[in-house]
Amino acid sequence: MDFDTPLFDTALAEAWVRAIAAAVEKEQARLTELDSAIGDGDHGSNLHRGFSAVLAALDDLRPAGSGTVLTKTGSTLISKVGGASGPLYGKAFRAIGAALPDPAGPADVAEALAAGLDAVRALGKAAPGDKTIVDAYTPAVAAFRATAAAGAALPEAAAAAADAAEQGARDTVPLQARKGRASYLGERSIGHQDPGATSTALLFRALADVAAG
Repeated sequence: MDFDTPLFDTALAEAWVRAIAAAVEKEQARLTELDSAIGDGDHGSNLHRGFSAVLAALDDLRPAGSGTVLTKTGSTLISKVGGASGPLYGKAFRAIGAALPDPAGPADVAEALAAGLDAVRALGKAAPGDKTIVDAYTPAVAAFRATAAAGAALPEAAAAAADAAEQGARDTVPLQARKGRASYLGERSIGHQDPGATSTALLFRALADVAAG
């Protein structure tokens, strides 16, 4: 198999966003429960509202390249989602879309996802260990890059990234939050899984699912 063959195109970009929306709808209550423990309790509802608006926006966006799909997703999240998650995920998707050639191979996707992480870190000023989105996103990008660099196709790279993101989210449980609303709780934030890292894991699992067909 020629792993240099472009695999990420407009159809996959739209399928990814729609899969995220479905995952957010399914996990809305869990995300809200996690956020109720250490945040404002609105992470699930905010993301559900945002991705519902994204689906409506995508229905009016034909035809479009993969980059356009993702930048539109980002712009919609910024305008429709309250709290920190809207700007953070919005900036990430806009950066991914801007960096992504159409169509793209695994290495291209890895670098586009890395651009999204850079955007999140530039806006939120968070580092690994701060108990945020970054704790799931950073290992996901590392796993995607390493797997793609080893010659794997998109499904394998995306699956490795999803596994790493889910482990990263679980690893936030013993951490004390140093950024965001949860940081106000100090040591009381220890023992809870970060809701932003959890929703980040949903995003990467959705990518793995659609890449696998």
